[in-house]
Amino acid sequence: MFTGIVERVEQGEFLGDVIRLRKCWDDVILGESISVNGVCLTVSKIDSQYLYFDVGKETQILTNLRKSRYYNLERAIRVGDRLSGHYVTGHVDGMVRFVLKNRVSNTIYMYFSLPKEYWGIVNKGAITLNGISLTIASVSIDTFSIQVIPHTYENTNLKYLKSGEEVNYEIDILAKYTWRCLEWKKELYKDNLEL
Repeated sequence: MFTGIVERVEQGEFLGDVIRLRKCWDDVILGESISVNGVCLTVSKIDSQYLYFDVGKETQILTNLRKSRYYNLERAIRVGDRLSGHYVTGHVDGMVRFVLKNRVSNTIYMYFSLPKEYWGIVNKGAITLNGISLTIASVSIDTFSIQVIPHTYENTNLKYLKSGEEVNYEIDILAKYTWRCLEWKKELYKDNLEL
């Protein structure tokens, strides 16, 4: 479990089915879970300079890990840690496209295509993009926006995004459970009507 508060941005490379990233923490252990662009990955090998993560085929298809050059990193939360973002599982739902950005004073508005889980995109709701906990600023028929402060922009890989590039997204887990409960209730009601 993560909070969506990015700790490091590191350049990395894909070697076969493995991501290799610079070893940026001295106390990382084998088998530890680390969020890499919002994807919960397991440290599979450590040497003096690098951390290695095996990446399964489905993860390669559903995420931007193979295409990225810069990766947002966050270590898993510990019991008692502050929850500065929101609950992030690291189970990415898919990718959305970055459309454009618009700077207004010290705020950067960034627009993205709407995901298939449109029901989870609500004004002032939470979303995770490339592992970053963000607040949705606006929603339209086919896009949504986030507003980013300079600190977040400069300390994540958002600053490297170009129009048309894909970012990983994870719908807020609370929204997912709420949606599933409503769907289950609707299915139950429908079944009772057919009796």
